[in-house]
Amino acid sequence: MAENKTKPTTASVEDFIHTVEGEQKRKDSFVILEMMKKASGEEPVMWGSSLIGFGHVMIKSPATGREVEWFRIGFSPRKANLSLYLTGNIRQFEDDLKKLGKHKTGGGCLYINKLADVDVKVLEGMMKKTLKAGFFGH
Repeated sequence: MAENKTKPTTASVEDFIHTVEGEQKRKDSFVILEMMKKASGEEPVMWGSSLIGFGHVMIKSPATGREVEWFRIGFSPRKANLSLYLTGNIRQFEDDLKKLGKHKTGGGCLYINKLADVDVKVLEGMMKKTLKAGFFGH
């Protein structure tokens, strides 16, 4: 099995969120933290220096066959936006994305500027669907 560079750490999730620039981004991060905690039933863990993940799963790249440990769902409050890691293929949520509100996507990521831009109920539903289906839909 290949070694993944991004691994779980013992760093404090709350301490990390308190260092995020921008009051609104910090507030939104704490709301997303609670949403993911409730949806997953898992406690948050820092993965590397800037990713917050919930749960563990072994994923296999369909392209390379490489297996790595990863989180079931997670997010990162980045400078440009809030990056939510929900699935290996965000397009599986095409119907939900139409109802979500202002967002961008890429691969398995959903990018939002702030929670006020999206329908939080739709976002919660996407989190629950991800957890039920699993990464890459398995």
